[in-house]
Amino acid sequence: MKLIIAGASGFVAAEVLRQSLRLRETTTVVALARKPVAAPEGTSAAHAAKLRSVVLDDYESYPDHVRREFAGADACIWTVAITPTKSRTIAFDEVTRICHACTMAGLRAMVESGPARPFRFLYVSGHSCERDQTKTPSFLPAYLLMRGETENQVLSFAASQQPPGSVEACVAKPGLVTGNSTVVRSALGAAVRWTNVIPNVAAEELVAAMLRQVVRGFEKEPLRNEDLRRIGQEALREGVEEEG
Repeated sequence: MKLIIAGASGFVAAEVLRQSLRLRETTTVVALARKPVAAPEGTSAAHAAKLRSVVLDDYESYPDHVRREFAGADACIWTVAITPTKSRTIAFDEVTRICHACTMAGLRAMVESGPARPFRFLYVSGHSCERDQTKTPSFLPAYLLMRGETENQVLSFAASQQPPGSVEACVAKPGLVTGNSTVVRSALGAAVRWTNVIPNVAAEELVAAMLRQVVRGFEKEPLRNEDLRRIGQEALREGVEEEG
């Protein structure tokens, strides 16, 4: 399996990279980022050999040498976005460009580059992003509607491809993604998971779920927080059993 990780230097994508290189089904992992990406510390030489680091200056523009790296790809996990918190500090036009225009440009470039059939595109969105454009979310309405419309257009574009079923798209809608990348994030994650006051998923669970979906096919659409936790926990348990 040839997998593209878009936005490979981000928090979630770093875990995608770690797990995907160790996944027995992957033969090539194309790490697309604006800077070179190396295999995580502790990765074996055999697993690290799967990695293809591809540097892209702008996620809205795909030169020929990048498109050649996409050829024959089986799937993409797209993580490029501006988070809700960061969106408050950046001009909304730029937030929209990165979250929406870059996503659609990337999907088109991959489909035009001769991927495998079916080509599975998993778009990482958010729990509260709203597809129904007639609604007005109470929190960051413009941002959540824009992300929801991106979901709509990703699904519509995939459905329009010929022959039918040649491109399969799905949206992952996690809540708060917790992890151990920093002491603060670790403490916050522990508190959120213990109280369960807001939808949340551990980065390790989220990534295990997404990898299982692009390898085996999408179970449902969208993949909500509870789906991602369930699938991820099951995949991690099975992984431990296989190693044991």
